[in-house]
Parts: sequence; structure tokens; C-alpha cells
Amino acid sequence: MLIILFRSIVLYFVVVFIMRIMGKRQIGQLQPYELVIALMISELAAMPMQNTGIPLFYGIIPIITLLVLQVMISTLQLKSEIARLILCGQPSILIEKGKINIKELKNNRINLNDLLEELRLKDYYNLDDIEYAILETRGQITIIPKSEMEPATRKDLNLKASQNMLPVTLILDGRINDRNLKLIKKDKAWLNKQLNKNNIYSADQIFLALLDSQGRFVYQLKKEGK
Repeated sequence: MLIILFRSIVLYFVVVFIMRIMGKRQIGQLQPYELVIALMISELAAMPMQNTGIPLFYGIIPIITLLVLQVMISTLQLKSEIARLILCGQPSILIEKGKINIKELKNNRINLNDLLEELRLKDYYNLDDIEYAILETRGQITIIPKSEMEPATRKDLNLKASQNMLPVTLILDGRINDRNLKLIKKDKAWLNKQLNKNNIYSADQIFLALLDSQGRFVYQLKKEGK
């Protein structure tokens, strides 16, 4: 009995330590590869806890191996957009300009009732109030309302409303996103002009640069994040 108690305590602290290193995300915020690793760690911890015939290190060593794997994959998906697409996928636009994208609903195996329920949970009851609904890679739905339906609406103030746009990432960790530049119908010459306006002479200096929902060029330098 004391052996089981000791092994349980050791494995508990090992798993807590491992999960602490993996990050602070809640279960609902985990990427698919992170959820798989979390489930495997729980299974590996349970085996030597239940069966005293299995050496304790037979559970600890695979758990540490999964931790190393998780750190390597996390670093890879931070550095590589291709790896990010493979491991995490990309957001899906379920509602665009107030119209439901039936194809994306089918691709993500979401029925209309589930979508409407999610909208109601976020206090949106009419599709006409929504400009975009985006299914994020973690399974959460982000809603961008039409400008006149935002809190303290311009409509209430009788002001002309200009429609918000989707934020677009242009540079991530020093890498220029050519696809997104093409999406907003801009080129590298335009991007370089934006950088020069801010006394930035190379994209390598940028940790993140994007066009926000108001069409403004926003950036953060790598050295600012240290």
C-alpha cells in the first residue's frame, strides 16, 4: 500500500511539473497535437500507478520524452508557417458578410443548429448582425459583428459606419507572408515603404506586423519582446 502511495505521489508531481512546462492553456484552448500529448501523458502516468510490477522509470521516461517532443513541435510551429498549417490547421470562415458558408460547415462537420447555438451563447440572435464568424484552430468561434451593431454603436450616434476588416498578418518572426500580401492586393514595395516610415530597414527586425481591423499598420520589434 505504501509503495502505491509513494508511486502515486511521485507521478502526480512529475505530471504537474510536465504540464506546467507545457504552458498555461486550458484544455479547451489546446491545439490538436497538444491535446494528444496530454492524453498520452495521463495514460503513461496511470500505468505504473496501477501496476506496481512496472518500474516507475518506465512511466517517467516516456513522459519526459513526450515533453521534449512537445517543446520541439511547439518551436517548429512557431518558426514555420507550413508546420503550423499541418499541425494546427487554419481558421475557417463560417459566416462571411452575413452569409453562412455551407461548404465550410460541411468541411468542419458542424450542423446549422450547433452554429446557431454558439451564436446565441455569444448573445447574437440574428445572422444579419454578424459580419464574420470564424472557427479558430482550437475549436472556438470568434464573432465580428457588423460595425453598427457593436457596443455603443455608431448607428445609435447617427454616425456613418465604416465596416471593419479582418486583421491580416504580414510579417511573423521576421518572415514576410507573401500570400497575405497578395490577399490585400499589396506588394513588398508597399510593405518596405511601411517599414521605412517607422525607421525599420529589414523584416528580420520584426516579430509581428499586421494590418488591424481598421486598416492600420501595426508592428512589434523582436527586441521589444525580450
